[in-house]
Amino acid sequence: MSHLGASLKEAVVGSASSFPWNKSNLPKQLFINNEYVDSKNDKKLELYSPKDGSEVAKDVALAGEHDVDAAVAAAQAAFPGWKKTPPTVKRDLLLKFANLLEAHGKTLAELTRLTLGAPFGSFGSFEINMAVESFRYFAGWIDKFAGESYPQDDGFMKIVRNEPLGVTAGIIPWNGPLGNVGMKAGPALATGNCFILKPSEKTPFAALSLGTLIKEAGFPPGVFQVLSGDGTTGALLASHMSIRKVSFTGSTTTGRKIQEMAAKSNLKRVTLELGGKSPAVVFDDANLENAITWCVNAICANTGQVCFAASRVYVQEGIYDKFVQGYKKAMEERAKTVGDPDEDSTVMGPLVDKLQFERVTGFMDRGKSQGTLLTGGGRVGSTGFFVEPTVFTNVPADAEISRNEIFGPVSVLNSFKTEEEIVARANDTNFGLMAGVFTQDINKAMRVASDIDSGMVGINCVSLCFLTAPFGGSKESGTGRENAINALRMFTEPKTVMINLTY
Repeated sequence: MSHLGASLKEAVVGSASSFPWNKSNLPKQLFINNEYVDSKNDKKLELYSPKDGSEVAKDVALAGEHDVDAAVAAAQAAFPGWKKTPPTVKRDLLLKFANLLEAHGKTLAELTRLTLGAPFGSFGSFEINMAVESFRYFAGWIDKFAGESYPQDDGFMKIVRNEPLGVTAGIIPWNGPLGNVGMKAGPALATGNCFILKPSEKTPFAALSLGTLIKEAGFPPGVFQVLSGDGTTGALLASHMSIRKVSFTGSTTTGRKIQEMAAKSNLKRVTLELGGKSPAVVFDDANLENAITWCVNAICANTGQVCFAASRVYVQEGIYDKFVQGYKKAMEERAKTVGDPDEDSTVMGPLVDKLQFERVTGFMDRGKSQGTLLTGGGRVGSTGFFVEPTVFTNVPADAEISRNEIFGPVSVLNSFKTEEEIVARANDTNFGLMAGVFTQDINKAMRVASDIDSGMVGINCVSLCFLTAPFGGSKESGTGRENAINALRMFTEPKTVMINLTY
């Protein structure tokens, strides 16, 4: 084992330190080169609670050009050693980091909940588990991500190696600020890249607190860094000439800008996981209770603030009336669970902030003239950013609420007659992230799943994510894939080595 490998191994099994962060002691500095440092940028982030609008912090670091350059320089210095670190050492570091995430999971979820408002029982625990299992999953790939070889009949042996890219970055959305860390940093670090994490300006605290755990896990300086900031920080990363890859999850509008900046700088590789307007198609022969349960959960999870929410529900005429009755009842039952995200009984918390609240309620108000309001449509309470789960029926295909991603607990519900009709209607969108097909006819299910233009299709389920299968969409829902072996390929460059055997 190399000297670097030996020192890393000692760090992995070293003694644990305390975790200092909580809602009374928030991390507000940047984490660069294994140290918490003040930003060289005078601007600061201001954050507020979505449950009552109170101030959470007004002095969180906003990384500027000098800060980004410092993080990139540290990553460049660390890359040669990290690339050559033995696989077993990398594996143990990622596994220890996962264990630390798990050990401090409730605190991390609380740090997120301060400004996201996601209840622990219905979302916070899920997200922590996703982050933990992501690092464990990709740690297991480290010594199993094989290359290729090709026949030597022509006198040349061809070997294809999977080489790390170098300095990479992940720009994380506010609606999944920890789960997305595992899905991006996990494969980046496992394949030998250095990684710079940029959390959303709306939910930075859990990400910033990771610096303590990064050091405790034993990552060398510069390998794994965290820069809080806003869109200007993301733009600096996307356009930086020394960053080789950016993985972004967020809106289609921002994704376009990132792709443009990547192209205009150094043609860095880009993975984009963007928006959706996902259809759920319920046929006459579907299990009605199962279809209703999945469709309600898929639009109410995280208060509808998920990219693959089933926001367009189509039900065949034969069971449409029964579905409407059951769907309405289930949504109204879910509305009773809206409340304080700090309470254990709460299932649905508030929308993330005033801007999102005004966006969603604006769609609700305008939707009343675009379709028939079945249930919901209003605010819950007089303080905070709480809204009712909302359903509109008989909505035209060209209506704003049918075509635009609302990113709240708002769905449109329409009937259909034939399979041919519904495939065309499901595909009549600029997005292609997720779809659901509900039927007990497996032949029809597979046929429709094949015909729907979407990166992911659930049969008798919808709005799911698995680490063991590629996650991503078609059309304006993005480019590239996360999770599974696909994520490893997105963070590596195939290098062909040709050996002359006749020399």
